[in-house]
Amino acid sequence: MVSDLASLRKLKLSNFKLNSLLEITQAINENLSTDDLLEKYEKILCHELSIGKLYILIKNVQWESILLTGISEDFIDNPQEIVDSFLYKFDEITSISLLNEYPFQIFDIIIPVFHKDSPVAYVLIGDIEEEREGLSPIIKHLKYIQTITNIIVVAIENKRLYKESIEKEAYKKELEVASRMQAMLIPSSDSLPKNNHLNVAAYYRPHSQVGGDYYDFISLNNQEFGFCIADVSGKGVSAAILMSNFQANVRALFKSNISLIQLIKELNQHVNESAHGEKFITFFIGKYHVRDRILHYINAGHNPPLLMKKKENTMLYLTNGCVGLGMFDEIPSIRVGTVHIDSGDKMVCYTDGLVEAENEDLNEFGTFPLEGALSLEGDIDQTIQYLNDKLEKFLHGKTLGDDISIIGLDFF
Repeated sequence: MVSDLASLRKLKLSNFKLNSLLEITQAINENLSTDDLLEKYEKILCHELSIGKLYILIKNVQWESILLTGISEDFIDNPQEIVDSFLYKFDEITSISLLNEYPFQIFDIIIPVFHKDSPVAYVLIGDIEEEREGLSPIIKHLKYIQTITNIIVVAIENKRLYKESIEKEAYKKELEVASRMQAMLIPSSDSLPKNNHLNVAAYYRPHSQVGGDYYDFISLNNQEFGFCIADVSGKGVSAAILMSNFQANVRALFKSNISLIQLIKELNQHVNESAHGEKFITFFIGKYHVRDRILHYINAGHNPPLLMKKKENTMLYLTNGCVGLGMFDEIPSIRVGTVHIDSGDKMVCYTDGLVEAENEDLNEFGTFPLEGALSLEGDIDQTIQYLNDKLEKFLHGKTLGDDISIIGLDFF
């Protein structure tokens, strides 16, 4: 009779375990929330199997507590520290009931859950009645507890990864839209002027989908035009947003009746208001008068453009100007550079992503290839293409570390 009762209890327990596993599986298939899954897990272990203490830590960006039963909430002050200081050394189910160090003295078993050799969760369990007679429910049901724990943790991890993939896909689409919008703000090479006075060409290559470089060409009147190039400190979305704002300000302020000094002062104010001292912009701006053949410019902390003087067979680095925009509330000193332009002169403006590009040997591209490109016969389009070919050969497949922009001008 006793044997029959024992067999009946054993059968009943086996049926319970199978049914609870089925219930958990169905809940996962129905895509129940993490909280609902944890509620079912807690009910099975604590209410059905009499597990008294339960603590689950799971890895998200950092380690965090997701379930705490039978112990004080003060215990969860710093889950990351608990993992870093105590739990990281466990890679299999271990009895910790005899360990006296914190936090093990109030638990009996630790169950680590791994994915691809990396821990994704730690489950600590213990009995609520320390002096109870008979075999601990943890020991009796350890294999089952391990099984259901792995199922629950993997399900929660899969939900997290799925959510993360959805968020990444949404972010990717947002970047694609931002990239298309930014491309609309930067003139294409085909839209730049090619006439009896000058030939303008450009090249743009962002480090990622959006960048912090900007160049522009603006007709001011029948005799004057302006051109510029800029680079926001840093990369990525924040740099791209600041640059888009800066481009709008340049377009709104740069008119034929404003002096370059006044323009720089107003742009500096706008950058300070937008960046709040967290970023700055290096900027080169030029204003060219076609009839007088005079180029006025200000270099605000930017890499000096190169001007090849064909008659003199010399290279000029255009350095006159001031500090970068956004470095000071008020720029202390501004010098306007003035250059007479002759027919046949050629000019290249660029951002530091070009000259600071590094190859596999950590050598920088430098300005020497720019001087070589300007010395060659051919128009500015060929000059920029030559530079691009030289850069690709120099990099030898290595990924760029920064945005690259080039705007070049042939003067006729």
